[in-house]
Amino acid sequence: MNHHVKSMSLAAEGKQRIEWADRDMPVLRHIRERFQKEKPLKGLRVSACLHVTTETANLMRALKAGGASVVLCASNPLSTQDDTAAALVKHYGIPTFAIKGEDRKTYYKHLNTALDHRPHFTLDDGADLVTLLHTKRTHQAKEIRASLEETTTGVIRLRALEKSGKLTLPVFAVNDALTKYLFDNRYGTGQSTVDGIISATDLLIAGKIVVVAGYGWCGRGFAMRMRGMGAHVIVTEVDPIKAIEAAMDGFEVMTMERAAVKGDLFCTLTGDIHVLRKEHFKKMKDGAYVANSGHFDVEIDIPALKKLSRSVKRVRPFVDEYRISNIKSLYVLGEGRLINLAAAHGHPASVMDMSFATQALGLEYVAKQKKRLPAAVHIPPVAIEQWIAKLKLASMGISIDQLTPEQKHYLSSWLHGT
Repeated sequence: MNHHVKSMSLAAEGKQRIEWADRDMPVLRHIRERFQKEKPLKGLRVSACLHVTTETANLMRALKAGGASVVLCASNPLSTQDDTAAALVKHYGIPTFAIKGEDRKTYYKHLNTALDHRPHFTLDDGADLVTLLHTKRTHQAKEIRASLEETTTGVIRLRALEKSGKLTLPVFAVNDALTKYLFDNRYGTGQSTVDGIISATDLLIAGKIVVVAGYGWCGRGFAMRMRGMGAHVIVTEVDPIKAIEAAMDGFEVMTMERAAVKGDLFCTLTGDIHVLRKEHFKKMKDGAYVANSGHFDVEIDIPALKKLSRSVKRVRPFVDEYRISNIKSLYVLGEGRLINLAAAHGHPASVMDMSFATQALGLEYVAKQKKRLPAAVHIPPVAIEQWIAKLKLASMGISIDQLTPEQKHYLSSWLHGT
């Protein structure tokens, strides 16, 4: 079996949408054109566990153009665009294993199928492939020359694995590249989270009290957009530095215990477990909406909410009503999974252009290494980021100043003082 998708009849629509996204991905397109000529990945097998979207499809096209044998599976059961998956198989010849809404058994079957490809390199969004290589498929880990990790949650898992002394392969934290988190997380997640919430609920944001759990790059991007749409935004944090930053950015900062009684809409963006818990659900007002934009469906304690509830009912696509009493219901969006992909299309192509350009060039970089890299979490080289940023600026019609010889000398000298 070289694919498992919902329906091949969706392929034509998927191809059209992939090509539409490609228009807004000039940096990745430039890389694909160069890869087509140079074939830097020739003979290499790559297994990717990523959100199966039109943007990801264009990354897969670039890797295949570079000569790689690529297999793709989904990194989340609700993030797949079924037409994109079908198009990847039919029009681009890329084995794809992803169906929107697939159950847990199917999800892990797809993960294992991707690893059956015997890859030299893996691409992860959440570290599920790497986790399998450290648990049930440890015999295969030595075959992996490197893995590249796309998202904050995955990097958190990998750093924990490294700290425990159990990481057995080199990993590149693409998420920690400036060209990724400064833009993808802040502007991509910020916009797509709003898109997912509105698509699921048809909610008017203006005048609502929105509680943002977490003021990392994703949280600050979301908070900024909520305020711009007229919401009163409350931020909750556990990091004192980020809490100060949120306060100085003009947001009200408080504990979730206090915020629980105030919010009309809650959104978690932390990468941690049970950020919204039983004690918070009890205090929330009737009709409050609860959403998550972190990678895994653990930020909202759904089992605890179920125990509190008399009934659970799907009231519209991606909205479940948890009736707690005769006078109180809470509404969970996207089953507590990442709402920007569950109920919307995810990040705009123009911002994913930089993130996936970093993935493609990062893979080329590790593929060219003659010696196996140490088993550690590595940061993508600065030279790659500088090249991507310059090309992105050029595609936007923006030019910037250059240092003069005098300025370069001044910055490299320690003799100039007061």
